[in-house]
Amino acid sequence: MFDTSVIVGISATIVSFAVGYAVARRSPLDDSRSASAEKHTKNEGTDKIFADMGGEYKMVLVVRNDLKMGKGKIAAQCGHAAVGAYESGVRNTPAAIRKWQNGGQAKIALKVDTEEAMMEIYRTAKANKLNCCLIRDAGRTQIEPNTKTVLAVGPAPNVAVDSVTGHLKLL
Repeated sequence: MFDTSVIVGISATIVSFAVGYAVARRSPLDDSRSASAEKHTKNEGTDKIFADMGGEYKMVLVVRNDLKMGKGKIAAQCGHAAVGAYESGVRNTPAAIRKWQNGGQAKIALKVDTEEAMMEIYRTAKANKLNCCLIRDAGRTQIEPNTKTVLAVGPAPNVAVDSVTGHLKLL
């Protein structure tokens, strides 16, 4: 009744879906074998603070407006910062990362007018134990090498991120 290729195609689709689903459910955040006990102990306090805060979570990308980067350059630098903050968060605040992922992975782009203003936000965020990732450009295109371009703060509870970046304007 059915052509063999149709049956094989349907079977392959079902098996692919099942394997993909199984792999997706086993996230790196749940793999306790990949992290040492020392890492868990070192960051347990910070992770617990943010995990117990509740509410919505977000990541803020603070972009230096004084560099006059093109839209594509800004997008690339924000991408670097978001990935770096995610990777750092997986290691240091996995519970906060899970809440952020489950809440839609909000990312907000804000602007600062100087490197000094961005570094002040960085220092304050670090003092408040917020996950951060500061991006320095490689200098291959529009920007001089080692120029600080974007700072990612979070993922963390909105209240915690806003306490450091709430005064900034949207990019």
